[in-house]
Amino acid sequence: MSLSFRQPEIVEIARRDRMVTVEGLATHFGVALQTIRRDLSELAEAGKLERVHGGAVLPSRVINIGYEDRRELNPEAKAAIARACAAEIPNDCSIFLNIGTSTETVATELLDHKNLLVVTNNMNVANILGQNAEFRVIVTGGVLRRSDGGLVGDVAISTIRQFKVDIGVIGCSALDIDGDILDYDLQEVGVSQAILQQSRRRFLVADHSKFQRSAPARIAGLAEIDTFFTDRPPPDDLEARCRDWHTRVAIGAKTDESDAPEALANPA
Repeated sequence: MSLSFRQPEIVEIARRDRMVTVEGLATHFGVALQTIRRDLSELAEAGKLERVHGGAVLPSRVINIGYEDRRELNPEAKAAIARACAAEIPNDCSIFLNIGTSTETVATELLDHKNLLVVTNNMNVANILGQNAEFRVIVTGGVLRRSDGGLVGDVAISTIRQFKVDIGVIGCSALDIDGDILDYDLQEVGVSQAILQQSRRRFLVADHSKFQRSAPARIAGLAEIDTFFTDRPPPDDLEARCRDWHTRVAIGAKTDESDAPEALANPA
């Protein structure tokens, strides 16, 4: 069966079952696992599916998918981004980390750092960083969002406003081609905006799939970010705007390359 016939059926199966697995599709079509992996990669490149460990799911677009499923989206890209971001966070500094699977990955990459003060509204981040006895971890408080361990609302924002930290690291649900940083939850947006306001330097961590999604609530614009850590260069028009905004774009290196991020758009 040619790719042109197999791939539309793969998408239909994903629509029916909410996700597909490499092994299940290989059995269904009677082809090799590598053939299915190639199909899924091509469908992901076309924006029709999103890769997860062992298979793929329908793209979230304007619908936020479950947190556990998001953890499995683009794990290698998130790890590369997190390494690049953590490499630019020095020891002996203070940081904010907000809700998100990308910021959780950054937290994991920070475990070998020394003497960090971390303020977070992410219970998962707090649990990760609690493994390092040299870290002082402050949890904001707020309304617990059980789906992802996030703390949101006025209490979270009020706590954040009591600090002025060296670096604020945020994630997002979507990125608009105009450079708008977007999310689904207005309460979470308010927390992210407070983090940006109370940070001397502002980092965004987001993989390339965020350009394939849309979300209704605006956090900020890339013009307000000092460094945007991602895994692929942004679209040419947006890359040019980042240069105009003096927003540095840093591409996370894969594990078989140097861990040093490659800066594509440097401040003037």
